[in-house]
Amino acid sequence: MADRSAFEMLLPAEAAARLGSGPIDARAYHDPDWFELEREAVFKRSWIHIGHVCEVPDIGSFIRRELEFARASLLIVRGKDGEIRAFHNVCTHRGTQLTDAESGKGNSFSCRYHMWTFGSDGALLSAPDFEKFGLEKKDCALKQVQLETCGGLIFVNLAKAPKQSLREFLGPIADELDALPIARAIEFHEYTFEIAANWKIYVDNFQENYHLRFIHTRTGAATISDENPLGYPTHYGFSGPHRGQTLWRNPNPPPTPTVQLMAMTKAMQAGARDGFPTQKTDFKLFPAMFVLGLGGYAFTHTIYPLTAGKTRGVIRYYWPSKADSASTRFAREYAMAVVRDIHAEDRGVVEAGQKGLGRGVLEHIHFQEHEVLCRHLNEQVRACVDAYLAERV
Repeated sequence: MADRSAFEMLLPAEAAARLGSGPIDARAYHDPDWFELEREAVFKRSWIHIGHVCEVPDIGSFIRRELEFARASLLIVRGKDGEIRAFHNVCTHRGTQLTDAESGKGNSFSCRYHMWTFGSDGALLSAPDFEKFGLEKKDCALKQVQLETCGGLIFVNLAKAPKQSLREFLGPIADELDALPIARAIEFHEYTFEIAANWKIYVDNFQENYHLRFIHTRTGAATISDENPLGYPTHYGFSGPHRGQTLWRNPNPPPTPTVQLMAMTKAMQAGARDGFPTQKTDFKLFPAMFVLGLGGYAFTHTIYPLTAGKTRGVIRYYWPSKADSASTRFAREYAMAVVRDIHAEDRGVVEAGQKGLGRGVLEHIHFQEHEVLCRHLNEQVRACVDAYLAERV
C-alpha cells in the first residue's frame, strides 16, 4: 500500500485518463540502439541504488559494485572522517583495477601493477619514483562518483554534475524512506538472478496485477477474491518520475499452512519487538527500484540492465537486529523463500515476452488502465531520452 502522503493517489480510471491510452513503441523493449540511448540518458544520469550503509559500518570498510550499464566498477568506502564515498575502481596511473574483492576493510588501496597507493578518501598517498612523473599527487586522486544516502540506502549518480540532489530527485518519498525500518537495518538477506529480458519488460511485470490470476495461481491468493478476481490495485499514485499503488487485500484469504503461519508470525513478532512500523509501503522508484515495507520487515528489489535483452535483479530483505534464535532465522529465510517462489513463477513468462518482442513482429504494444504504471515508466524514459537527444543537437 503506497503511503498517500508521498503520492498523488488516483482511481484507476482517473490515472488512465491522465496518461492516455495510445500504443507504445515496441522497439523500446528490444532495440539495441534504443537501449544505448537509455544507458546514456537514464541510467548514467539518474540516482541508482547500489547498497546499504550497514555494509560499510566502520572506517576503512568498503564494498565493490559492478555497474555494467555504465561499464563501471565502483569502490564504496567509509573514510576516516566517517563519510561514505564512491570512486571508480581504477588506478589513475595506467587504469588497472585496484581490487577484485567484493568487500573488505583497510586504510588504503594499492595497485598490484606498480604499487600506486590511495587512501580511503581517494587521495594518492605514494607511488614509486613518483618524482619522475612531473605530476602533483593532488592531481592523481581516484576519480570520484557522486554518492548520497537516504533511509540507509546508498545511491550513486554517474553524471559529473547531477541536476538534482538525491533528496530533490526523490521528493516527498525521501522522508518516507527515512521513516522505514530499512534506515535502521544492520543485517539483510540477499539473492540475485539474471533473466533473459529487457529491463522494462522485467520492471513492468512487477507494476501490474493483470497477470496475477493466470501466473500466480499458487502464491497470489492474498490479493485475489470474488470481489476482485484479478487482484487489481484500488489506487495508483505518482510523484515526479516515481510511482506507487494501493494493493487490494483479500478480506477472506484461504487458510495459511501451519508451518508458513508460524514463520510469518515469528517475523511479525520480531519486527514489532524491533520497532518496525505496521504501515505498508510500495514505492517504485525511477528508473528501476522497488521498496516494499510490510508490518515486520521490508525489502528492496533493484533492477540493473545488462544488455538490451538481459537484466539482473537484486532482492534484499532488511532486518534491524541480528537473528537471535534458530526460529527467527527460519522466519527470515522463509520470508525470502516466499519472494523467490513468486519470482520463479514470473520468470518464464517474462522471458517469453522478450522472445516475442525481440522478433520485431510488433510495432506497438498496448496497456489498459490497470497497466498505467507501465505506461508512466515508458513516458518517463522517453522524456529522458528526448531531453538527452535535444542536448546533442
